[in-house]
Amino acid sequence: MKNIILKTDRLVFRKILKEDYSEIASILQDIEVMYAWEKAFSNEEVKLWIGENIKRYENEGYSYFLVTEKMSGKTVGLAGPLIENINGEKFIGIAYILKKEFWNKGYATESAKACISYAFNELKSDEVIAQIRTNNINSKNVAKRLNMKQVDKYIKIYDKKEMEHLIYSIKREDYFELFEEK
Repeated sequence: MKNIILKTDRLVFRKILKEDYSEIASILQDIEVMYAWEKAFSNEEVKLWIGENIKRYENEGYSYFLVTEKMSGKTVGLAGPLIENINGEKFIGIAYILKKEFWNKGYATESAKACISYAFNELKSDEVIAQIRTNNINSKNVAKRLNMKQVDKYIKIYDKKEMEHLIYSIKREDYFELFEEK
């Protein structure tokens, strides 16, 4: 498989391609999966989203990746490190969106941990954040499992709506102390 960026025990992460439209649409057009966004994407929005991620690869070298199950090759979801701009300050954040059939299997935690590791080891970040909607209990639990601490909250404007987000953070030294050798 080309464009492989990361591997974990159960997952493979690779760059998104335009040819992945159907798989990505099945995720972004599922209103239950997209509840934190309060909307499912249209066909055009999926195409734009794919294009934005490909552009981020060109400009920044990373973005959301397509995540597949190592054993079956099935698409699990999307996950990756992203540049986050919060109140004029730039951070490296992690994000993930998983297909419903892969919920409650530990894949969100495994994906998030892989993206945090990538941010610290490859991108040399000193801190990694996650922006989480206040009502997204599962993602808050993922952050806590990875020893991320809630450090702030803010209002994000998305699709002309004000959406309160919590900011969770983990510092490089805390991550390495818990999860990896330096």
